[in-house]
Amino acid sequence: MKFKRRKLEITPPYVSMADIAFNLVLFFLIMAKTQDNSDLEWEPAKDTGAKTIQNAKVSITVDKHGKTYLNNSREPVGQRDLADRVTQELGDKPPPDRIVLLKIHKDTLASTFQPIMEAVSQAGGEVVHVIEEERP
Repeated sequence: MKFKRRKLEITPPYVSMADIAFNLVLFFLIMAKTQDNSDLEWEPAKDTGAKTIQNAKVSITVDKHGKTYLNNSREPVGQRDLADRVTQELGDKPPPDRIVLLKIHKDTLASTFQPIMEAVSQAGGEVVHVIEEERP
């Protein structure tokens, strides 16, 4: 007597595959570094009467070596290109949203940051200097 063999149907577990994909997405989102400026060495100046400012879309950082960085990028920006780059970053935003944060190391000379402030004003931005509240 011959018996018919039944075909063994194997279906992959789709539920666990979705869990794995979700975990991978979460892993890469957590591990992604956005605007990490931990390698830029700068100390804010200290002053009294500091005010908080709302989020700005553009920031310029001058580290302790006098190098200028735009939006926490890893590559320094030359002062000649700065006005065009800030204009590009600001786009067609209305005046209240044209704030540019200026993070300057406390020991930076005025000859370094004055051209930066001129470039921001040429781009139509409003300069806001980032300082640290001085404690008595």
